[in-house]
Amino acid sequence: MKKKKRLFLVLGAVVVAGAAAAAVLLGRARSSAAGGPVKSAQQASGDLVIQKSEVSSTPSFYPYEADGTKMEVLAVRAPDGSVRTAFNTCQVCYSSGRGYYRLEGDTLVCQNCGNRFTADQVERQRGGCNPVGITREYKAETDGTITMKKDFFEQTRQIFANWKS
Repeated sequence: MKKKKRLFLVLGAVVVAGAAAAAVLLGRARSSAAGGPVKSAQQASGDLVIQKSEVSSTPSFYPYEADGTKMEVLAVRAPDGSVRTAFNTCQVCYSSGRGYYRLEGDTLVCQNCGNRFTADQVERQRGGCNPVGITREYKAETDGTITMKKDFFEQTRQIFANWKS
């Protein structure tokens, strides 16, 4: 009887450990779904603050949540040294639920229509299938940071209503 009880305890521990490992692995898979580094930058105030020193020529992805709507900003260092930002959703395909970009090599690829977009075009390309640029009137820049206000995210969250659904 004691052997059976020990066996159940061991099996229970194995199941719990396996479930914990699966949760960690699935969490990592979700956080890197865009294919680039995922970074946390949402502040208690609700603003999104990106440290310029963390941004490289490989797009980084910054999750944000506005009133229950999951959103994402991408930031990339351009060849001229500036930091460019955009929403990780497509100007044309956003309502499909698959109008977001994944990083494949050094190219952003729309998951709805397959349009390929180079990182140096972020915030510069307008119209058509490309990330929705976040231009200077919607962000505040200092030497070390880029800040986007909570109100800005609340006003633009509708473009993420079907995002990744």
